[in-house]
Amino acid sequence: MKSPETPEHPVFSVVIPVWNEQEVLPVLHQRLVQTMDSTGERWEVIFINDGSKDRSLELLIALSQQDARVKVLNFSRNFGHQIAITAGFDYADGDAVIVMDADLQDPPEVLLRMIGKWREGYEVAYAVRTKREGETKFKLWTASAFYRLIRYIADVDIPLDAGDFRLMDRKVVLAMRRLREKNRFMRGLSSWVGFKQIAVEYERAARYAGETKYPFRKMLHLANNAITSFSHVPLQLAMYTGFVFAGIAGLGIVIAIVLRLLDMTL
Repeated sequence: MKSPETPEHPVFSVVIPVWNEQEVLPVLHQRLVQTMDSTGERWEVIFINDGSKDRSLELLIALSQQDARVKVLNFSRNFGHQIAITAGFDYADGDAVIVMDADLQDPPEVLLRMIGKWREGYEVAYAVRTKREGETKFKLWTASAFYRLIRYIADVDIPLDAGDFRLMDRKVVLAMRRLREKNRFMRGLSSWVGFKQIAVEYERAARYAGETKYPFRKMLHLANNAITSFSHVPLQLAMYTGFVFAGIAGLGIVIAIVLRLLDMTL
C-alpha cells in the first residue's frame, strides 16, 4: 500500500502527547485516519513521545514510515504532558491545531464537531465532559472540586470540566507560542489569550488500555500550577498572613518593653 504523501501545508494538525501507550497506538492511528480523512482536507498528526519506557517510540516510528502524515517528536526523558503539548504547538503547521490524549478517552470522532465549529468562525472549540466512564468516585470528586475551585479564584474564565482536548485556530496557537512559562497550565493559557470560544459537549470514554497517566500526585502538581499561574489569591494570603505575624511580633515587642520597664521601676 502506497504511503499518503506528506502535505506541504496541512489544514489540520493533531498534537498527541504519548507516554507508555503501546497498547493504544495502533487503534488510535486507525480511528484518527478514518476521522480526519472524512474531512476531505490535508492533515498531519504530531506524536510527542514523552520519555516512554515501553515500545511506544518503536511503534510511532513504524507508523511514520507507513504514513507520511505521522510526525514523531522524541523527548530524551519524561518532561510532562503540558511541556509535550507545548512542543507539539511549536512544530504544528496546520491552520487549526487539535490537542487530544492518546488513551482514546478523547474520542477522535468528536474532532468533526470541533472542526464544524471552527468552520462556523469560532477560534477555539473546547471539549466539555458531560460524563466520565471508568474513573473512581475519588477521581471524579477531586476533578470536580478542582475545576470549581480554579473557576472561583482564577482571574480568567476557565470553563468547567474542560481538559486539554480542544481545537485552536492558528492565530490562537501563535499567541500561545509566545508564552514560555516553565510550569504550564495549557487549558488556562488557552482561555487567557481570549479569541472567540465555544464548548463542545461529549461523554469521556474509559481508557482503552493501560493505566492512568495522571495519578493523584500529578493532579496536585497540575492544580498547583493552575492556581499559582491564574490567581492572586495565594499571593494575597501570603501577604495577609505576613501582616498578621508582623503585627503579632510587633505587639510582642511592645509587651516585652513594657514588662522590662515595669521591672526596672519596681
